[in-house]
Parts: sequence; structure tokens; C-alpha cells
Amino acid sequence: MSQTQAAIEHLRVIRSLMEKAHIYRAVSAPAALLGGVLALGATIWPVVHAAQTHGDAAFSNATFLIVWHGILAACTILNVALLAREAKRRGQSLVSDGMKMALRAVSPPLIVGGVLAGGLVIWLQNLTLAALIWVLCYGLALLATASFSPKSITRLGWAFVMAGLVLFLAWAANGEVRDLRTDLGPASLVMALTFGLLHIVYAIAVFVSRPRGEKEAAA
Repeated sequence: MSQTQAAIEHLRVIRSLMEKAHIYRAVSAPAALLGGVLALGATIWPVVHAAQTHGDAAFSNATFLIVWHGILAACTILNVALLAREAKRRGQSLVSDGMKMALRAVSPPLIVGGVLAGGLVIWLQNLTLAALIWVLCYGLALLATASFSPKSITRLGWAFVMAGLVLFLAWAANGEVRDLRTDLGPASLVMALTFGLLHIVYAIAVFVSRPRGEKEAAA
């Protein structure tokens, strides 16, 4: 394929993705709501326990990783299932050119965030910085799709990036928090405010703003 043909095909895929933006927004809302609810549920006990015991951990770092990877798996399974259902309804393949383009866009920041955060938790025992890296890299992954995703996804990406930066500055400036025996409480608070609260706000905003015809089509 020549460079001209490749460029034309690239533009065709982008145009197709932009035309389906409302579909992806509708599909992403249930997964975001599930992720937000699970995130808040997973952070209540660590935050409360840390506040009551002045920093003691409610569970181990390994459990922290297992819990959050479990939440990621649950949301991914739901998202793929909803995308597969929508693709079947439209008579299209799940692994389309648009899907491949989206995966190429989000993979670099997600891989970097996963590796760095995993290393921080396993070897450096720094849960809060790992959580902040997750937040920032997730926001950058969403922003990487800005050229073909709905504006609501871009806004969510900026919300994660800005929240991550503000929370990082607050954490870095507070030496007392960084000197706790365990930072499971602060790390869980970061996850609750971002992956919990921001996802729930996003899901509610999408459900409220969806046109009647779109709601009926998704039912």
C-alpha cells in the first residue's frame, strides 16, 4: 500500500470512529459506572482504617494490586461485552480497524503506567505514587484518543490529568503523609477521588445527556 493510500485509509478509519463517537460514549458509561462504584467500595475500608489507626495498613501491598487489577478486569470484561453486543447489532466485527487504532493510541501510556506503578508497589513500597502514576497515565491514554473520540472522553481525560497533578502536588508538599508507616490510606484516597468519583460523575453525565433515540437504541 502506497503512502497516499495509507493516509486515505487512516482518514477513513478516523472518520468512521468520529461518526460512531456517540456509540462509544454510550457503551463506556456502564463500564465507567461499574468501575466507579467498585473503586469507591474498594477504598472505604483502607481509608477509614488508616484514619482510625494513624496509618496502619488494612491489607498488604500485594492485596492492593490484586484488588485493583480485579476491578480493571471486571470493567474490561463489561466494556468488551458491550462493544461486542453493539458490533453484532450493527453486523460488524469487534476487532475492527477503528478498534485497532484506538488500541494503538491508548497502549503506550497504559503500558508505561502499568510497569512504573507495578514496580513502585512491589519493590519500592510506594503505593501513593503508584496510584498517582495510574491516574496520570490513564488520563493521557484517554487524551490520546481525542482526535476520534467524543468530547466527553476528552473532558474525562483532562479531569484525570488535572486531578492527578493537583493530588501529586498535595502529596509531595505534605511530608507527614509521605512518612506514614504505610501509605495504603492516602493511595486509596487518590483512587477513590479519581477512578471512583470521576468515573461516576462521567457516567451520570452521559446517562443524563443521552438523546431519547440513543437511549432506546441502547436498550
